[in-house]
Amino acid sequence: MSGHSRTAGSEGRVRVLFLAYYFPPLGGAGSQRTLKFAKYLPEHGFDVSVVSGSLGGEDRWAPADRAMCREIDARTKVSRVNIYERPMRSQRLSRIMENLGHRSEFGHRWKLSAIEAGRRTCEELRPEIIVATMSPFETAEVASQLSQEFDIPWIADLRDPWVLDEWQVYPSRWHRAIRLRRMRQSLASASSVIMNTPEAAVRVRSAFPTLEPRVIHITNGYDAEDFELPVSGEGSNLFRIVHSGALHTMAGLRQKRLKLVYDLLGRTQPGVELLGRSHYYLLKALETWIQEDPGIRDKVRLDLVGTPSEGDLKIAEGSKVSGMVNFFGYLSHYDSLAKVREASLLFLPMHGIDSGAKATIVPGKTYEYMATGRPVLGAVPKGDCRDMLEAVGNCHTCAPNDVEGILKAIKVEYAKWLNGDSVSGRNWEMVGRFERRILTHELVRELNRVRDQRYVSQSVMTEDAEPSVGEDKNFEFSPSCITLNSWNWRQGSRNI
Repeated sequence: MSGHSRTAGSEGRVRVLFLAYYFPPLGGAGSQRTLKFAKYLPEHGFDVSVVSGSLGGEDRWAPADRAMCREIDARTKVSRVNIYERPMRSQRLSRIMENLGHRSEFGHRWKLSAIEAGRRTCEELRPEIIVATMSPFETAEVASQLSQEFDIPWIADLRDPWVLDEWQVYPSRWHRAIRLRRMRQSLASASSVIMNTPEAAVRVRSAFPTLEPRVIHITNGYDAEDFELPVSGEGSNLFRIVHSGALHTMAGLRQKRLKLVYDLLGRTQPGVELLGRSHYYLLKALETWIQEDPGIRDKVRLDLVGTPSEGDLKIAEGSKVSGMVNFFGYLSHYDSLAKVREASLLFLPMHGIDSGAKATIVPGKTYEYMATGRPVLGAVPKGDCRDMLEAVGNCHTCAPNDVEGILKAIKVEYAKWLNGDSVSGRNWEMVGRFERRILTHELVRELNRVRDQRYVSQSVMTEDAEPSVGEDKNFEFSPSCITLNSWNWRQGSRNI
């Protein structure tokens, strides 16, 4: 089944296959990156096909969001596999099996189903490049298998830095070491490894020196078209603090309760505190404020958008400010973004880390938060996320567990709101660099590099071979007028 010739798609277009479990109608943050790439790549001469998962099960991280399907280009062929045709093992049994070193049943089923669906797609559409977007991290093995069978280069696109993500919890430090070895083996055959933050790219180069020449970063971002619809302004008589996305209260409370066990087993990396990635410390700040000024009870609201866990609800219900907290549940991406755009202050929490370390991740919501122009309160550690917030302006930053710092920022913005001060101070040149069309152009450059490198190395270049497609060296995105030639916001990127 190997030996694909260099034949592009219709009218010289290039075919690219995405292996992406999270893709509409599966919603949530995991679907956004692949969806937006698939939306804008056809503008650059690429025909996109996708092998993805389908609705089923009770996955908190993949709720149904059928409205997102309208952004799928009509030319994009999507093959969806259902891994829930048979019931999964109980969560307890699955946890025991994984603690013994076995793969998750979810990941194993996805791997087998995706290989079969990928084979059919490769035989029918003959893609020239495979892009494996992760997680699930078994997708790397799917891509490697298809690459070997069909002689197609593959690109690893990591939405999170896998084992190098300090946020991840493992049964023990030994389990983490095993997964790190698996990560190295899984990425070994990739022609390119794309991380989604500069710091994550630095970590991968350091951990796996043999991959260093192949590692770049392309961040997540926002789609300007998502901001074209007007917002209602409903509830403008209230100061609304808004958080959109998942909260991780239960994980944080569990670590806090079993801290000695976590430390002895090395379940988390030293210095990592999970509870910051929730509304726990924000509620503490509001409780302090309401004691100082009871009048805010009628003027301030905390709006939490996203599927709440039992722990999320419990700490809010037990709080002295419970009457100020609204849970909206999961909303479609567009409805969620409307809530974000109407906020008086956007709340962005992350986990805590050692003072001398840097976080490897940037929550996907960060980019849409910045694009709203609304004030942002980032309770985040040192790292790319804090660097970006401080660079774009009109943002407050403090440590995740800094209750005093959180309250101080809220009071500053509340005073502005009471005075009717206009929102200003955002560095729009900086924000514009994260627009999805800009980021897609970065991916186009890497796709062309991998594609061209393959044919050069095989010495099959001919006089009539196609040039790199869809790439304009002087590309500019209007209306932001941000040129890709200026993109170098943080050291650690590789100029392409």
